[in-house]
Amino acid sequence: MTYSVSPIGFVRSCFKEKFAIPRQPQLAPAARGVLELVAPFDQGDAVQGLEQVSHVWLLFLFHQALEEKPRLKVRPPRLGGNKSMGVFATRATHRPNGIGQSVVKLDKVEANRLWISGIDLLDGTPVLDIKPYVPYADIIDTASNDIASAPPLLIPVQWTDSALQQAHGHAQRLGEPLVELIEQCLAQDPRPAYQIPTPEREYGAQFWDLDVRWHYPETGVIRVLEVIPAKA
Repeated sequence: MTYSVSPIGFVRSCFKEKFAIPRQPQLAPAARGVLELVAPFDQGDAVQGLEQVSHVWLLFLFHQALEEKPRLKVRPPRLGGNKSMGVFATRATHRPNGIGQSVVKLDKVEANRLWISGIDLLDGTPVLDIKPYVPYADIIDTASNDIASAPPLLIPVQWTDSALQQAHGHAQRLGEPLVELIEQCLAQDPRPAYQIPTPEREYGAQFWDLDVRWHYPETGVIRVLEVIPAKA
């Protein structure tokens, strides 16, 4: 038996590529975006009442990780990418139906769009449904998860003087908390856990319309080198 679903909207996100996206929502509060609704959900009726809600669940498609053959086991990044587990014991992007879920902060409600933050969603993500977060039902005080019992450890993020100056300038242009966004995302160390970085090796990711470059001057420390406009 098969079912057909259609997106109710698409996310316009600060994340233009998968690398450096937080591995869970709410880990980077400065990560912001807009969920743009499509017809017939863009007339205001469908979101009436959401102004009373602080957070929502988004059900979405991992549109850049869809696969024809289901995976029974995956290698979660949290375990270093070198240990396999059953797909249903993880939140890996490689899902049987490509469906993900995130709880995000609802900053503003408009008839045809929702302004959201604390997101972990790639730009262009198709959203299948929106559900209000219900604290008394969604918080389970006795819940446990021995695989992911605590958030990832954060590492220090340093800046070169020129990179910090660049970031402040672009933050003013964008009207976005760019410095905080970069620090919150990089502090979670987006590098694959199995890689041993050298000070000479540079890494990069795109945030909004900017290329951010960094390196590891020493183990467990990131230094941002430059924040420049992304190449078209």
